[in-house]
Amino acid sequence: MQAFFSEYGSQLMGNLFEHIIISSMALLLGTIIAIPLGVLLTRTTKIVGTIISITSALQTIPALALLTLMIPFLGVGRAPAIVALFIYSLLPILRNTYIGMQNVDDNYLDVAKGMGMTNFQSIIRVELPIAVPTIMAGVRLAATYVIAWATLASYIGAGGLGVLIFSGLDNYQPELIIGGTIPAILLAIVVDYLLEKLENFLTPISLRGESEQ
Repeated sequence: MQAFFSEYGSQLMGNLFEHIIISSMALLLGTIIAIPLGVLLTRTTKIVGTIISITSALQTIPALALLTLMIPFLGVGRAPAIVALFIYSLLPILRNTYIGMQNVDDNYLDVAKGMGMTNFQSIIRVELPIAVPTIMAGVRLAATYVIAWATLASYIGAGGLGVLIFSGLDNYQPELIIGGTIPAILLAIVVDYLLEKLENFLTPISLRGESEQ
């Protein structure tokens, strides 16, 4: 263990930092796009099936194939990796946002209308806070996908922990495979834990007990 860190410690930290940058940018883009789109779909239900079908179809494309498809448009490096992983993050966040918003009790909506809230105010102050547990479940799932698939980003020169994993596979060095795999797993666990804490913070106090059941 000590010998591994002596030889590969600096490379491991560099690859871990790259992995975090790629994953966080992709997840942030997915969240920024998918949550407002999911909210919009609750107001324009005629296109729900089409949008969900498109994002579902994109999800079925093999990760390596999608990364490769980005190269003619964005070249190699982080940009195509971030875009490809962003596409993968869309479905769970979009679907859960739509479901969470749709499942808001009509009584809450009636109260919001009775208080004179506009449609926008109802979304921000009532519907989104109630839908937070469902939305965050989608974000947490997307984060797991993105962190796992980001290991393939090394194939297109984006760096990340995949550099160690595939270098170990190519050169028959198990210590490199383990050295890249374990940090990726730990990163996914830590991010899921942090997102769970964020979910608890954003969930209205009156609903926290329900979301934990």
